[in-house]
Amino acid sequence: MKKILSTGYSDTAFNIGTFLLRVVLGSLMCLQHGFGKLTDFNVLQHTFFDPFHIGHRWSLVMSMVAELFGSLLLVLGLFSRIAALLLVADLAVAVFLFHKGQSVKQSEEAIIYLTGFLFILLAGPGKYSVDGMMGK
Repeated sequence: MKKILSTGYSDTAFNIGTFLLRVVLGSLMCLQHGFGKLTDFNVLQHTFFDPFHIGHRWSLVMSMVAELFGSLLLVLGLFSRIAALLLVADLAVAVFLFHKGQSVKQSEEAIIYLTGFLFILLAGPGKYSVDGMMGK
């Protein structure tokens, strides 16, 4: 009971928490969003959201790179902060441009992902990652 009410934490608990956050969010992003964009590329390339007017196809490619490759790097814990930065940028576009004016219920999933990846960007990948093992 004392531990549950405590505001302190151990390094081990922090590292396990960051590991779980990286693996779960990265896996879900890759499987639910990145892989879907890859498999539906031919259909999406003509209608994908194009907030920066670089073309539907290039906007899709940029989003797919972040969601597929960035999330895989994050699961491994390799170049974690760069991968998290790509995902934060991708999700910031989703939350603040694509879902602009929509209810929180409609943008809830993107907000959750954005918050998790922003945490990883700020806190780092933790000890249980390739980056952590290399001492980065």
